[in-house]
Amino acid sequence: MQGSRRTPVAITIAGSDSGGGAGIQADLKAFARCGVHGTTSIVALTAQNTLGVTSIHAVPPEMVIDQVRAVVTDIGVDAVKVGMLGDEATIAAVDEALGLTGDAPVVVDPVMVAESGAVLLNPDAVRALVERILPRAAVATPNLTEARELTGLGPDASAEDLARAVQALGPRVAVVTGGHGEALPGLPAQRSGPRSGADRVSAADAYFDGEIFEAIEGPRHADGAAHGSGCTHSSALAAQLALGAEPLEAARVARRIAAEAVAGGLRDIGDGAGPVDALGLAERATGAQRA
Repeated sequence: MQGSRRTPVAITIAGSDSGGGAGIQADLKAFARCGVHGTTSIVALTAQNTLGVTSIHAVPPEMVIDQVRAVVTDIGVDAVKVGMLGDEATIAAVDEALGLTGDAPVVVDPVMVAESGAVLLNPDAVRALVERILPRAAVATPNLTEARELTGLGPDASAEDLARAVQALGPRVAVVTGGHGEALPGLPAQRSGPRSGADRVSAADAYFDGEIFEAIEGPRHADGAAHGSGCTHSSALAAQLALGAEPLEAARVARRIAAEAVAGGLRDIGDGAGPVDALGLAERATGAQRA
């Protein structure tokens, strides 16, 4: 290796999205957006597009572990993102694989349902996720629906209640996201600024680290192409940790990157929910046409 500075490396342990909008594909784009080299352990293959998921094929558990081992023993890992896991056998394999990643911080995005509504986590596996994976997490990043499912809290629970309850399940930090779907209860969600329209709406994520609670505000693009927004947020957060950021600052940056990716989302891709654009492809294409 030339020079004294090593390129930061993050690994995503998640499912593949054949449509390129979410999962492993979104994670790698978010890593690249942050200047971090991305590596992978694919736990499942999905046949999906912007309209939905038509089939899921789990990768054998030993292969999940072997992929992580291959990366760790040669390339190294500065942060880990865990996404879609699917079933208990996969969760057990990922639990073992995380034992290979040393002190690298782990960001867990407890993916349960796809943007299209397809169920991506077997209900029987939720307990295994809570018991085996969440306690390993430096940061857990459920959305509102996932936070309620994990904690058992109902619609009357505030965002702070949810963040505290998720953090109590074992992760050192909980970030309940609310920027691109339903606004979190009890947190700011208002219009601001001189312009009219949906891009004026602001919303917040709920951050709690056991001591500090903070509402991380930012724009809410309800009319954006949001497929892969959760994956982009959690992967950007993991990339920031790989770069050496503290969790609160990493969460703030991830909030901004995910919002930008939704705002510039590729609405012309497919007939369903378009993918987020973490790399600014639409802007680059416009620039290329002008050149």
